[in-house]
Amino acid sequence: MPAAVERIVVQVPPAEKKTLVAKAKRFEISLSELMRRGASAYAAAPEEGALEALLERVKASTKEAEAALDGALAFVTASNKRLAKLERR
Repeated sequence: MPAAVERIVVQVPPAEKKTLVAKAKRFEISLSELMRRGASAYAAAPEEGALEALLERVKASTKEAEAALDGALAFVTASNKRLAKLERR
């Protein structure tokens, strides 16, 4: 890892700093390393446009699933009617 040459100041309440220091000690790393790893691992939320596209796809697939279920129910109903006619014979 290259030598650190830049400083980033992160201000936190004293209680949060205490928690972070304890966590760094448990992992046997420095507080700076804990913060670097946390920042590197952070995955930002998807862009709003991506969420909108996902929502539209969910809506479309829900309509497709509902149509498939309606078709299956209609098939079962017709099948039950055919069976009922056979039983009456």
